[in-house]
Order: sequence, then C-alpha cells, then structure tokens
Amino acid sequence: MDFYTTLVGFFQNGGPFMYPIAVVLGIGFAIAVERFVYLAKEMRANRRDYDRIIPMLRQKRMREVAETARKSQSAVGRIVADGLARMNASRRRQDLEYAMEEQLLEVLPSIERRTPYLATFANIATLLGLLGTIIGLIAAFTAVANADPAEKATLLSQSISIAMNTTAFGLMVAIPLLLVHSILQSKTSAIVESLEIAVVKFLNLMEEGGAASQNPAVASTAGGSVNKAKNG
Repeated sequence: MDFYTTLVGFFQNGGPFMYPIAVVLGIGFAIAVERFVYLAKEMRANRRDYDRIIPMLRQKRMREVAETARKSQSAVGRIVADGLARMNASRRRQDLEYAMEEQLLEVLPSIERRTPYLATFANIATLLGLLGTIIGLIAAFTAVANADPAEKATLLSQSISIAMNTTAFGLMVAIPLLLVHSILQSKTSAIVESLEIAVVKFLNLMEEGGAASQNPAVASTAGGSVNKAKNG
C-alpha cells in the first residue's frame, strides 16, 4: 500500500507533462505486445511450413509442395507459391529468383511494421520529461522570486524536486522502450535472414527438381535408342 501511495504521489507531483508521457508509455506498450505476438506467430508458421516443404522438395513431390504452399498463410508459403507459379512459365533460375524475391519484398513491410515507432516514442518520452522539468523550474524560480527570503531555500528545493519527477518518469519510460525495440529489431532481422536463406534453399531444390523431372524423359529416350540399336 505504501508503494502504491508513493507511486501516485510521484505521478501527481510531476506536473502536467506526466500525462503525455503516460500516454506514450501506453501506446508503446500496446505496440510492443502486438509485435511480440505477431513475430512469434510468424516465426512458428514459417518454421512449420519450412519443415514441411523442404522434405517434399527433396523427394520431388512438387504437386504436394504446390498444394501446401497454396493453402499456407505464412511468408514461406507465399514465397514458395510465387516461385512455383513462375516455374510453370519458366524454369530459369533467374526468373524463379525474381518471383520469390518480389514476394519477399511484399512480405517485409508487415514484418518490420511499427517496430521503429518504439525508438521514436522513447525519444519523445525523454524530451517530454526534459521539457516538463524545464517548465517546472521556470515556474519554481518565478515563485521563489516573490517568496519570503526565509522560505526561499526550502521552497526552491521542493520545487526542483517536483520538477525533476518529470525527467525521471520520462527516462523510466524511455529505457524499457529502447530495450524492447532492440529485442524486436533482433527478432525481425532473424526472420528476414531466415526468409532469405529459405529463398536460396528453395531455389536450389526447385532447380534440382526441375532438372530431375526432365531426366526420366531423357533417360527413356536414350534407353529406347539403345534397344532399337540392339534389335537392329
């Protein structure tokens, strides 16, 4: 109970700038929670589809790969689906790579969205805290100038203490927001790097699958020529 009373007193004594800082904290917290949930969900979905599609590609089960990618809502599934769609028109590696990279570029904004706002909100909280302190000090010195000389020292120390609450609260909001921003940025970079690695992996396996799908025909033609030569 004493802690709650102290916290409320700290907030009330900080002045009007404590409220916009609290709003920044609320918005930043909401963004952080939403980004954590979204990125964790995206990482699980990508990993699940990656683990399902890679064995199919290695076994040249292209029809199952296409069906899995078509039903998937993950970034990996959409990238593979675009690559397979282009593969129907052209088997050149460069064409497949362009198609998959195009889909990757479409996916990136949703992965990177709103995370940079956390760093911005951290800076805003710090600046609001400093601004509140400066305005509080101006008001304090103005009040002290008209006060009784015997009370000036006490009144000035109390006013400065209250004014510094705004800076302290601004830093208390900014530091966690910067820490969360760093963590989310690291998670975002990990997802982007995993998608880039997946694109290269899929390209290699698709290329092998395309070459393998042509080899049986070549082999059967060659075998038929050999049989004809023997019979002749």
